[in-house]
Amino acid sequence: MRAALLVARRELAGYFATPVAYVFIVIFLMMAGAMTFSLGGFFNRGQADLGPFFGFVPWLFLFLVPALTMRLWAEERRLGTIELLLTLPMAQWQAVLGKFLAAWAFCAIALALTFPLVMTVNFLGRPDNGVIAAGYGACLLMAGAYLAIGSAMSAMTKNQVIAFVLAVAVCFLFAVAGSALVTDFLSQRMPVLAEVARALSLTERFNGLTRGVIALRDVVFFASFIGFWLFVNAVVLDHRKAD
Repeated sequence: MRAALLVARRELAGYFATPVAYVFIVIFLMMAGAMTFSLGGFFNRGQADLGPFFGFVPWLFLFLVPALTMRLWAEERRLGTIELLLTLPMAQWQAVLGKFLAAWAFCAIALALTFPLVMTVNFLGRPDNGVIAAGYGACLLMAGAYLAIGSAMSAMTKNQVIAFVLAVAVCFLFAVAGSALVTDFLSQRMPVLAEVARALSLTERFNGLTRGVIALRDVVFFASFIGFWLFVNAVVLDHRKAD
């Protein structure tokens, strides 16, 4: 685990050594603010909560997180440094976990910088801060799920643009899997697949957590989902190394 944390520290420092981190954070904060106050009708709702913010976060992450992960392994492969990284005295899973933890910590920092929203709702009313805390936890879990997918997609190619497109496409499938449009369509043709789609929907479980309903099954689902895609990441890297 120590090796994974060392990789995470190196990767996290690498984000802030380039303009990528600052551009990501600025875009995220600007879009989160615009969507919450303008599109979300924050001041017209008459409620002191962060419902509009949490409603838009999965869709913000849908594009911003793949932009963050597209370089994780694709850049290493393009530069030829992946062989050096994987031959260091540490297990392959430690490298995978380290890169993932660095990206997850970076997303946590970006989310933490939205604290003015929390201050605003507390100034305007008396919100349930327990629900707000659960919502932020849900955001972190959703970010982790997208990051795990994006990391696996990045390991599959040297091209960062392809890695980005693949990550957005796969994340989108899991985000809309439980939507009424998808489940109604499947229910009329293949009811079993409709139930599978609901079970695999990230957005449905995210919405439950943002309402303050912290169900153990949802937390376990996110943990298992992240673990599965990190496993896929490791398998892809092992296959590429064999090539």
